[in-house]
Amino acid sequence: MRLPDRNFDKSMMKAVFDNYRNLVGVCCFSLLFCSGFFMYRNVGLYFNLSGFLIVIGGTFAAAFVSFKAERLKIVYQVLKSSYRAREIEPYEIVETLVDLSLKSRFRGLLSLQEDEQEATVMFLRQALGYLVDGYDIRQIRDFLTTEINFFRIRREETERVLRTIAEICPSFGLIGSVVGLMSMLAGIGDTSVILATIPVALTSTLYGVLFANFIFGPFAAHIQERTDREVLLQRIILEGVIAIGSNLHPRALERKLKSFLTPSDRAEKIVSLERIRKKFKVSDSRLFQPGEEAARQLSSASK
Repeated sequence: MRLPDRNFDKSMMKAVFDNYRNLVGVCCFSLLFCSGFFMYRNVGLYFNLSGFLIVIGGTFAAAFVSFKAERLKIVYQVLKSSYRAREIEPYEIVETLVDLSLKSRFRGLLSLQEDEQEATVMFLRQALGYLVDGYDIRQIRDFLTTEINFFRIRREETERVLRTIAEICPSFGLIGSVVGLMSMLAGIGDTSVILATIPVALTSTLYGVLFANFIFGPFAAHIQERTDREVLLQRIILEGVIAIGSNLHPRALERKLKSFLTPSDRAEKIVSLERIRKKFKVSDSRLFQPGEEAARQLSSASK
């Protein structure tokens, strides 16, 4: 089962607007930040190839000494996917799980096998696989909890790499400043040498602080935020799949999973007769057949 397609939904438009607003905020405040450098019009003073090479070369050399190349490749891949992949909202996961609960009631638990192949979230696909394969509820909880814990550990390792690089950068900026000062002292008495080496001494420190606090530090914070968000989604899936396996009523499942959501996302009523008709193509006669106890319960709960 694919996540709900809400390209024209107000909630989806709000998410797109929030992402756009975040991008606009980054551009505006970055422009404001850069304007401070250009205020006195001596723009050329802030560009120094020697200081840049010392900071970048030294920082990444230290990173390769500290971590394996495979680890640094994983950091790059995590960063790339975190910025390129669409963020899945918690209410989408809740709606998907309620749909699965309804489907298991109308068509049986084995009907979730087709959703296992179509699920767009890897963790959800894995959880459905355990459910369809007939594992015990306690085993499923144990498997998924272990997966969540090690997922967080892996992401924390990626975050640690970025924070380590952020801590290294200012040190190499200081090294560049020392190199510039040594060159300046060697050229005492020669004004041209002093004027050429002063920018190296000053801009190296600037580059080190800038890379640490404007690039690598924010990258680490971004990974931490995405990790917390994905762990939240995984916990919602864990509780939802366990509830489906326990044959919890869809209305009770909805109320349970909505506790994970913010108050603004709890307003929509996910389990409703109209939505059941459209989603599962169930007629009123099917809903109220004497043998359809689950449908009657849904009907009374929706009122």
